Amino acid sequence: MSLDNSKFLQCLDETIPGMKQLNEKEMKLEIENENPLKTMLKLELSMINNIKEKNIKKLPEEDEEEELKVEQAQTGLQTQKIENNVPEKFTNSYNGVNIKNGTDYNLTEDILKPDIEINNKNIMIFHTHTCESYTATEKFNYTQTGTYRTTDLNYNVARVGTELTNQLKSYNYNVIHNTTYHDYPAYNGSYERSLSTVKNLLLTNENADIIFDIHRDAIADYNYAPTVKIGEEYAAQLMFVIGTDGGGLEHPNWQQNLKFAVKVQEKANELYPGLFKPIVLRNSRYNQHLSKAASIIEVGATGNTMEQCLASMKYLAKVISEVMK
Repeated sequence: MSLDNSKFLQCLDETIPGMKQLNEKEMKLEIENENPLKTMLKLELSMINNIKEKNIKKLPEEDEEEELKVEQAQTGLQTQKIENNVPEKFTNSYNGVNIKNGTDYNLTEDILKPDIEINNKNIMIFHTHTCESYTATEKFNYTQTGTYRTTDLNYNVARVGTELTNQLKSYNYNVIHNTTYHDYPAYNGSYERSLSTVKNLLLTNENADIIFDIHRDAIADYNYAPTVKIGEEYAAQLMFVIGTDGGGLEHPNWQQNLKFAVKVQEKANELYPGLFKPIVLRNSRYNQHLSKAASIIEVGATGNTMEQCLASMKYLAKVISEVMK
C-alpha cells in the first residue's frame, strides 16, 4: 500500500511539536521521488538538530561575555570606617600603613619600604580554612556544618575567592582559584594540606608570585563585623596577615611578602581609606615561603555578611589592578 508523501508531511505537521517551525525548504525533500520512510528519517533528524540548538546552554566559563559582566569598583568615592567594639592596635607605621608587629624583629624603613617587583602573569587564590563562613542573610542563607562554618562552597570563603577571581579576570589577569577543602573533615593539619596543594599548583604555574590565602577572621566575638562604607555600599574590612621565620621555620621570602602587603595597602589607603585594618606580622610561616608576594587576607569576620565580603573583593581587585600597572 503506497503512502501519499504530501499527506504524510501534513500529518507530521499536526502531530510532531516543532515540525511547522522547521525551514520550509528543509521540509521539501523531493517528496515526489523519495521513499516516505526516508523522508520521515530526514525530517526527524532535522527536527532533533533544531531542538538541540534551542536547548544548549553554555557553561559560564565558556561564555566570554558573561565573564566581562562584572561591576568594577569606581574611585573617588567617599569612605567611612564604621566604628566597632574592637579597637585597632598597631606598633609601627610606614607612609600611613599601620603594622602590628608580633615578632622580635625591628621593622626598619629598609624592611618596610615597598621596593619590590612582582611577576603578575598568574595570580593564585586558595583557602587553608575553606569552610569559614559568615552571618547568614536572606540571600545567602545556609545550614552551618560547624560554628560559622559550612562545606557549601557557595556560602563560605571559597565564594569570596570566586568573586575576587572574577573581578581580577575583568582586569585581564590570569587567576588560578583552588577550592579544595583543607579544613574538612579535620581542622588540624589544614596548613600541611594546603601546602601540598599550593606546591602542586606551582608545578604548572611557576610564575605565580602573587598567592592569596583567603580567610575569614576567627575572632571569638561572633558579633564582630569590621566594616567600611564606600560611597553608598558597605564592605567588609580586610587584613593582611604576614608570616616570618620567627617560629624557626625557613622563610627567606617574608620581607618580600611584607613589602608587597605594604605596597597594596598604600594604594588602598589612597583609593579607599579604611578598607584595610593594620597588617599583622607573626612568627608563624603560613606557607608564605613559597612566593615573594604571598599573604593571608582576612576578609571580614563572623558578624559580616556575604554581601559585604563580596563588595570588598570589588575594591580589592581595583586596588591590585592599580598597584600592578
